[in-house]
Amino acid sequence: MEEQKWYVMYTTSRSEKKVADRLEERGWEVYLPIVEELRQWSDRKKKVKKALFNGYVFVKTRRNQLWECLQVPGAVKFVHFSGQHATMRDEDIEVIKRVVSTGVDVETDGTEIEPGEQVKVIAGPLQHMTGECIEKGNKDYFVIRIPGIYQNMLINVPRKYLEVLPAKKQVS
Repeated sequence: MEEQKWYVMYTTSRSEKKVADRLEERGWEVYLPIVEELRQWSDRKKKVKKALFNGYVFVKTRRNQLWECLQVPGAVKFVHFSGQHATMRDEDIEVIKRVVSTGVDVETDGTEIEPGEQVKVIAGPLQHMTGECIEKGNKDYFVIRIPGIYQNMLINVPRKYLEVLPAKKQVS
């Protein structure tokens, strides 16, 4: 029997939560990373919950059941890269869950980032995580790449909490 994998589903705009709920009601294991964001209106501020990755829901299923998953209202398609269905490793799902559970401010960015210094977080809720440090504007960000969907999680980590890892030697 084919093994279950995390597949990346694309949903209609702002319907990630409804799609995730409908899939769960039908018995699928679903992960929808949700973050809180402080929104400013002219008369008030309010914390709102939103999907970390706009338009994406992760569904753990078998390849031969993808069509069934697409039958829920709001589901658009499964994401493909180079003709293959995009899948996520369990470890990548766990990394996203860990980051979201800490409550740190996180942004997502789908642009390609030029490789920078490899870093390790040495303090705070993300201690021991490794990734890449980039500068965006005048802030330092810690990047965790999520290769299954070509997305990056950008987390503002103070420079003093980042330790530069030695560069890997090039084999010639």
